[in-house]
Amino acid sequence: MGDDYTHIEVAGREVRLSNPGKVFFPDLGLTKLDLVEYYLSVADAAVAHLAERPSIMKRYVDGIAGEPFFQKRVQKGAPEWLETATVSFPSGRKARELVVADAAHLVWAVNLGVIDFNPWPVRRADLDRPDELRVDLDPQPDVPWDDVRQVALTVGEVLRDHDLEGFPKTSGSRGMHILVRVKPEHEFTTLRRAALALARAVERRMPGKATSKWWKEEREGVFVDYNQNARDRTVASAYSVRPVPDARVSAPLEWDEVEDVEHGDLTVFTVPQRLRDVGDPSAGLDTAVGSLSSLLELADRDEAEGLGDAPWPPHFTKQASEPRRVQPSRARKDQSSS
Repeated sequence: MGDDYTHIEVAGREVRLSNPGKVFFPDLGLTKLDLVEYYLSVADAAVAHLAERPSIMKRYVDGIAGEPFFQKRVQKGAPEWLETATVSFPSGRKARELVVADAAHLVWAVNLGVIDFNPWPVRRADLDRPDELRVDLDPQPDVPWDDVRQVALTVGEVLRDHDLEGFPKTSGSRGMHILVRVKPEHEFTTLRRAALALARAVERRMPGKATSKWWKEEREGVFVDYNQNARDRTVASAYSVRPVPDARVSAPLEWDEVEDVEHGDLTVFTVPQRLRDVGDPSAGLDTAVGSLSSLLELADRDEAEGLGDAPWPPHFTKQASEPRRVQPSRARKDQSSS
């Protein structure tokens, strides 16, 4: 082990930071220490979105120029003060995952090469009942940014029509996220069912601009990814730095900012000052708790009209209600040759 290290005093802990000068963002010359200093500058807001939630660690040990790997389990020898939660996966396996309780946890994770944080939509008091519906807007490669913004605004309208309050944020990449706090009274399958109904409602309002189609060959415009609400799926948390060359941040927004926001303006250089100047637009998320009942009624209507389940992610066991898990073009080819 090299002797290039420093110690960070934070949250009543002393956290060792190895290789603080290692460059994580080559185009900007941003180092591991720079990343730590960013997270310390937004720690209260960042931790609010991570506290009590198990998080998967995606480690970039050589910065964004290197090949990352996922680490679901906190390794042996981790500090005794580190908080964790034991979660289970569709495979039946279990893992003791990181729970970011304070700024010391942020620094500890960044030291391992974590750049963005990816929490589950559950709290460790009840790991089977999510309290957050997540709308992930994933544009097709040729979709202009303004279409993403317009779809996000429509998502907000649909949510309000179903008595839910959404909190938008940039994804820090090419899309946007809308977070919705809900009562932790349903399992993941029900949450996903509500998210699918929401995606289809947005698609109906914006045909050609928004889509709920899982298969890429069928998608037009911005994909409203309902499957991000299946168990074991995560998205980057608010105030996470994303592993892109300009060090963009997944930054919360007010709804009246969505129409004009440029995601490239929200980076490690600008977000800390923005937070100091205007506060955290997502600060009210935990008090805006809603019910899925209206979206589930919409799901009932869709199903009564013949719209059944939609494809699940490939690593999930095929569900009883799920349509045939094969690309539509392949299905048509098989049908024509039979």
